[in-house]
Amino acid sequence: MENHEHVHKHEVQETIQDIVRAMSAKGWRITDQRKKLAALFAESPGYLSPKDVYEYMRASYPGVSFDTVYRNLRLLSEMGVLEQIYLNEGLKFRARCRSHHHHHLICMQCEKTVPFEFCPMKHMSNFPQDFQVVNHRFDILGYCSDCSEAAKSGGTTDSLVPEA
Repeated sequence: MENHEHVHKHEVQETIQDIVRAMSAKGWRITDQRKKLAALFAESPGYLSPKDVYEYMRASYPGVSFDTVYRNLRLLSEMGVLEQIYLNEGLKFRARCRSHHHHHLICMQCEKTVPFEFCPMKHMSNFPQDFQVVNHRFDILGYCSDCSEAAKSGGTTDSLVPEA
């Protein structure tokens, strides 16, 4: 196994554990269904819509309701383990990056995210005196190389949801 592949698998496992720990800290029972939800976000390369998550979960748990999925996504976002953003067709979610401070390039076609290390906050100083910054986000929207190439050749991109 290549080192990069090993590192990715380790990061996926850490993200799953972070999400499960946050659930547990809020008193949630840790079920296979919730572990599967955590794994979906840990393995996803970009943002997922509530509908994407619902369809993925419904494949293994036919009795799951859309309302339950949506409520869980909002609660996980409030816990700080999921990030949310409004993209293309509405509200989307992804696992929050926990390793270190960075920002993202987000593809407007496939919604894959690519981290970058530059932080513009270091260069901003003209905030009103009575405004205290406690957090910030800086995302750059555009097209990844795969989607740029697909657009040039008339092709399409794959779904974000990993296969079950």
